Amino acid sequence: MNNELWEKCAAFHGHVCGGLMIGYKASLYAMELLELTFSEDEQVVCISENDACGVDAIQVALGCSVGKGNLLFHMRGKQAFSFYNRKTGRSVRLVLKPKPAGMTKKESFAYYQAKDPCELFDVKETRLMLPASARIFDSCTCDCCGESTGSNWIRLQGDKKLCLDCYEEYDRFHV
Repeated sequence: MNNELWEKCAAFHGHVCGGLMIGYKASLYAMELLELTFSEDEQVVCISENDACGVDAIQVALGCSVGKGNLLFHMRGKQAFSFYNRKTGRSVRLVLKPKPAGMTKKESFAYYQAKDPCELFDVKETRLMLPASARIFDSCTCDCCGESTGSNWIRLQGDKKLCLDCYEEYDRFHV
């Protein structure tokens, strides 16, 4: 365990907990399996199947973030993370193995802390293709509310360019 990196993860998250340790150990394992380092841009991509505490450790350890476009969510409520190395084309999906039942939060934290990453996760093939690199879109002003939005989010309604908040969806089955 890299104590300096763990301390950075804990400081970013605000406290230590079992969930943070899960993301930390997943990051370490992905680094080992895919020869990853901190991603300055989009070299490393993570698709998380949850939005829980562990994602904060992944942000700190691997440099994946929503704003950079290399942290995406495929919400399934699972402690599962797919990691991609754009440089090598290799990827891996790490799925947390069940822990022993009946543990307190303190016992869970100690359990996750004591285990090597290979003992905590099943290594599987990724289910999703490597997402395309993030794109930057021009901005467009909504003709209704006057707010600026990305042009890829604008919809035409009659002769007006509308943001999704102002656009009235047409669906004959859900009136």
